[in-house]
Formats: sequence, structure tokens, C-alpha cells
Amino acid sequence: MDWLMKILKGSSHKMSEGQYHGKYEDNTIWEEPPAFADEWSDFDREEIDLAIAWSLVEEDTSLAENDNKGKKEEDEKGKKVIDTESLSHLEEDELLAKAIQESLESPPRPYPKYPNSGYRICAGCKGDIGHGRYLSCMEANWHPECFRCHACNQPISDYEFSLSDHRPYHKSCYKEQHHPKCDVCKNFIPTNADGLIEYRAHPFWHQKYCPSHEHDGTPRCCSCERMEPVDARYLILDDGRKLCLECLDSTIMDTHECQPLYFEIQRFYEGLNMKLEQQVPMLLVERQALNEAMEGEKIGHHHLPETRGLCLSEEQTVSIISQRPKIGGYRIVDMFTEPRRLVRRCEVTAILVLYGLPRLLTGSILAHEMMHAWLRLKGYPYLSPEVEEGICQVLAHMWLDSEILAGSGSNAASTPSSSSSTSSAASSSSSSSKKGKRSQFEKELGKFFKHQIESDPSTAYGDGFREGDKAVIKYDLKTTLDHIQLTGSFPC
Repeated sequence: MDWLMKILKGSSHKMSEGQYHGKYEDNTIWEEPPAFADEWSDFDREEIDLAIAWSLVEEDTSLAENDNKGKKEEDEKGKKVIDTESLSHLEEDELLAKAIQESLESPPRPYPKYPNSGYRICAGCKGDIGHGRYLSCMEANWHPECFRCHACNQPISDYEFSLSDHRPYHKSCYKEQHHPKCDVCKNFIPTNADGLIEYRAHPFWHQKYCPSHEHDGTPRCCSCERMEPVDARYLILDDGRKLCLECLDSTIMDTHECQPLYFEIQRFYEGLNMKLEQQVPMLLVERQALNEAMEGEKIGHHHLPETRGLCLSEEQTVSIISQRPKIGGYRIVDMFTEPRRLVRRCEVTAILVLYGLPRLLTGSILAHEMMHAWLRLKGYPYLSPEVEEGICQVLAHMWLDSEILAGSGSNAASTPSSSSSTSSAASSSSSSSKKGKRSQFEKELGKFFKHQIESDPSTAYGDGFREGDKAVIKYDLKTTLDHIQLTGSFPC
């Protein structure tokens, strides 16, 4: 009867493979399967009766061999044998044997199929797991060799793993793929005192870097403002500014080289029906000359820590860059300058622009300063910094829009801030473009300069631009300018 009792009670056999307990990030553990449920309980009664008959034979043999023993100890496999103290069991067995004999007289039935409910399917190979070791995690069961890292495709045998988008990773693979690396030193960005990953990111270029690089002298391009990687080469200008090689590719270095761009912006203004009747000199200068000229200027608004453009109204002598500087070993070695006496023939004596900036940045500065000149030459009254600098930034933004549109070779409509005015101005300036279709980086650079104008936090240049841009979108450029001339403010 011991075999019968095992069938009815269910197996208490434990896996000899052992257990793997280990905490995972999603609190899953390695474990072995639980004890089997009463899987034999679904057998037909006839089959159970047959099993009882066989057990009677086992019981008779057991009684003959163990007549003087009251109990048997557990065998080497851990199975328990039924106690045979009382011979009254024989009477029950005889009744069961009689029932079996009657059942044998009935026609035989097909052998029943085992139920599938007791089997586990591997989420990896889709095969039966059987009774071996398995891993239960991520709401599924796995063969240990089927639970693999999404990055390296090797089995995950560590006690801990990482999850991303419901996909498992070795912790080392997850760090390699998801832990941010510094774009400057190329190392993993370290955690702070609270154990959190803290880094700095450029708002436009999405460059990530360690906070320490803001104070350790890491060079930053004076044009695109990106942090330079430790192994990058860049040009050092004579005033200490650092220029990355990508920005250097379209940099304008002297007054003669800037003249075609200046004529192009004049045609842009003509396309907006804002032609300047007087000829205003445009000069490219060093930073020191620009700062000196700004100190001698009685009117104007300046908020930048580094002035890059100036519309002069006073007579001055300015040192201009007459010839492209010589470059040696990624450094300016010779500057060719000459003095230029500015004579006042009208309300504007000259437009000065800082040298060594990319073409699109130089052009946006020129467009801004030319708007200052246009306002003075057209007799606009003295305006508040928010209104004057704001409308000048609107024109610079519109010119960048037209250049990006023309450089892409697209006839698509421009952005709302440009409206139809930029589209017409773009067609007049695209034919004179210095480089024709722009490189992908130069297109991104133009978008960055637009982003700088749009996100400027200052009151005059930032808030002023946003108010002016809103007015131009709502009323158009001409109506906005007429309102400014009459009231000194933007239309609401």
C-alpha cells in the first residue's frame, strides 16, 4: 500500500539541483519549482483500482519479510512506508481486491492523457521547462540559459540584473548602454553625494558633461558654445577666444571677405521694402577696437558680456582688419590692421562687427545692426531698449530664417515669425549666397543662432524680441513698424 499512498498524497521529493536565491532589481528570485500538486488525482477509477491490486501484492511480500518489525524507517530516497502493525488492513484489502475483480470484467478504456497544467513553458525558447531548475521573473518562467541580456545576448547568471523597456540587461551592459558618458572626458559621469547621476547638458546641442568641466578650464567654442572634447583641436584667436574647427570652416576673418555678405543683407532689406538710401560703411574689427568704439558711442544699448556688433553715430577713428590673419599651429600668429577715420555724413557713421565668427552669426549681427541704422535714418524717435533691441532681433531672426530656407534648397513656407516677408526676402538673397547649399552642420548652426535669440533671458533683447515677434506675426512687419514710429511701442 505504500505505493498507493504516494499516489494519493503527492510527491514530497525535492530537487537535488538545489536552489538559487538572489535579489534582483525587480525583486525576482531564482528558485526551484514547488512540490507537485495531486497530478494523479485525475486518473480514472479503474486505473486506481488496478494500482490497488498491485499494492496488495507488495503488502503481502512486505508482511512476510518484516514480521518482527513494527515500523520501517525512511528509505534512502526519502519515501515513507506504511505501518503494518495491524493485520486488519488485510480485510480492507480483500474488499478492495473484490472491487478490482469486478472492474476488470468491464471493457478496457484508453489510457488517459496527462494534464498540461503542471508544466511550465520557457518564455525564451517556448519549450517545456520540465522538472529542472528554472528562473521566475518578469512575470514569466525561463530556462536559466534562456534568460539572456538584451545587449550582449549572453545568459544572465548574476544575482542582480537591470531592466530597461521591459528588457533584461547585465548590470555592466546596462551601464555601458544607458549610463551617460561625458562628451568631454569620455568617462562615465560620476554620481554625486546623494548617489544620483548629475550632469550638465547644453539646451540646444544636448551635449552632456561632468559638472566639474565648467570650472576646470575646459575650452568652449565662442561661436556654437559647445564644450570641446579633451582630444579636440580648435583655433585660438588673438583675443583668447576659442573657435572649434567646424565653426572655423565658415568663419569670416577680414573686412574685404565680409563685403559680399553685407551686400546680401542689404538686398534682404530691399526685399522687405526697407532699403537704406545712404551707404553705411561696414568694418570687421578686433574685440579691443570694438570695445573702444562702444565707449566713445553716446547712444545705443548693450547688454552682452561681449559686444559683437555696433552701429556708430559718432565720428571716430577705428582700427579695422584689412587682411585675413595668418594661422599657425591652431593659433593666430599675425593680424593685419589699419586705422580708418569715420566721418559723419548722416545719422550713422559705420557698422562694426567682431571678426572671427561663422558666416551665419556674422550675418545675423549685421542684420541686427543694420536695423539700428534703418531706424535712425528713417527718423524714428528715441525708443526704449525693449522696443529698439527687440525689433532689431526680429530682423536678425528673420534673416536667419531666410538663410536656412535658401540654404536647404527648399521652397517650403518659412516659420510664422518670418511670415511672407521672409519668403520674399529669401528669394532675393539666395542667389548671392556665398556657399550655396549649406552643410548639415551649418544648417544646425543657423538653428542654434535662432535658438539663442528666442531663448535670450534679458529684458531688452529677449523679452523685447518675443514681444516684437508676436506683433509681427499678428499684424505684419510694416504695420508693426508704423505703430512703433507713432507710439514708440509694439502694437498689442
